[in-house]
Amino acid sequence: MPESTQHKRQIYTRLAMRVCIAILIAYIALFAFSAYSIWNFADKNQVATTDAAVVLGAAVTDGQPSPVFRERINHGIWLYQQGLASKLIFTGGTDEDGQPSEAEVARTYAISKGVKAADIYTDTTSRYTSENIQHAATIASAHQLQKLTIVSDPLHMKRAMLMAKIDGLKAHSSPTTTSAYTSLSSKIPFLLRETFYYTGYLITVPFR
Repeated sequence: MPESTQHKRQIYTRLAMRVCIAILIAYIALFAFSAYSIWNFADKNQVATTDAAVVLGAAVTDGQPSPVFRERINHGIWLYQQGLASKLIFTGGTDEDGQPSEAEVARTYAISKGVKAADIYTDTTSRYTSENIQHAATIASAHQLQKLTIVSDPLHMKRAMLMAKIDGLKAHSSPTTTSAYTSLSSKIPFLLRETFYYTGYLITVPFR
């Protein structure tokens, strides 16, 4: 191999390594800043009277809401009972054929707590947060619900609100105050997971 060609390859290799290192450093910085932002935003409660509270789905076990989902539903019900949300929109599908969707389980639970069936809308097909938001937006548009309150766990709110903004929703943040994630040992893994998804969403937004 000619010496000049080998020298060029060495230069390109060093350049590629520097680019990769720069990208890695940039991502680490973005990850750290995002984690800080998510943590600070977690308890931001934008109290407002809105047309509907959108309760983001979570796991269901044996036809019952998981502790995480139950507290999200309870917070939505509280907003409804306080007159801060005229309607409730429950979101979430199911992974198992023949099993009730997350939204259906939430609806049944809310009715058992005194919420009028006519005041509940459900999205039974969404599987991810982005779909929760998009499908809720479709329901809101169909029923002329213009102002919304987004309900989820505190550390989930930053990503959910960003998605709501990208989808053009006029939304307010209202995290549940009784989240199942209370200990530091449960919050840290949740924060790391949320930061990973949040940064991934930020990076892909320009391509949507």
